[in-house]
Amino acid sequence: MVYIEFNIRNFQDFDPEIIMAQLSELGFESFTETDDTLQGYIREDLYDASVVGAYMQQLRTDHAITVDMQEIQPQNWNALWESAYDAVTIAGLCQVRAPFHQPQPGIAYDIVIEPRMSFGTAHHETTSLMLELLLDEHPEGCRVLDMGCGTGVLAILAHKMKAAQVVAIDNDDWAYANALDNMNNNNAGEVNVIQGDASIIPLPAFHLILANINRNVLLNDIPVYAGCLADHGTLLVSGFYEQDLEMIREVAVMSGLIYVSHKSANQWVGAKFVK
Repeated sequence: MVYIEFNIRNFQDFDPEIIMAQLSELGFESFTETDDTLQGYIREDLYDASVVGAYMQQLRTDHAITVDMQEIQPQNWNALWESAYDAVTIAGLCQVRAPFHQPQPGIAYDIVIEPRMSFGTAHHETTSLMLELLLDEHPEGCRVLDMGCGTGVLAILAHKMKAAQVVAIDNDDWAYANALDNMNNNNAGEVNVIQGDASIIPLPAFHLILANINRNVLLNDIPVYAGCLADHGTLLVSGFYEQDLEMIREVAVMSGLIYVSHKSANQWVGAKFVK
């Protein structure tokens, strides 16, 4: 999947939080902020050059901000991971590691992940937050959905935690193929991996739904997830910033869900709702 990266500089007289909020409304999924640069990322297929261009021109005119952009081609996340990252341990219970890492003794859930071009190695805060939230649940005997599964790491953990049935869905070609491979690598072949979006969520209802995606997709699809939850079922979501939690909560409540709690890490949020 190709992304467009925007580099915004010289915004000293303008709050970058405002820029991030406004760009999120235009379809931007994530941001990286340094002392003098804000980088924003939007999928190429969601990028409307006329709308985004008009907004950037307004920034230049009103605030003398400088902006440049470039295409970010799909990267081999596996090669990057092998060269730069160590295994990750979550809450002393779960280790997410590459095949070349040695398993850690005494770990309850050992997960082997080859990310390739998919998202989900536990190094990003949203994945680690979702793993933490899932470890606090009791999915044994339950029907679990991992929506936007990426590498499939959450589905694998749910399977290892004795869920009765696990379905993993992603609309990206690379993620779908990668998730299938990771299921085999973790003896989780029973997990049903499906390529598609929220429109193909299968019946019957799920006791637990996991969705680590992004704010805009969550705002659109939470009503669908709520409709696919069994009574007293749980929805765990991440992929958005602290500033977006209230919007997520409003949509969830309007969809018949009750806010329970959330966890934060470096401004990213993982939240729990029940039906």
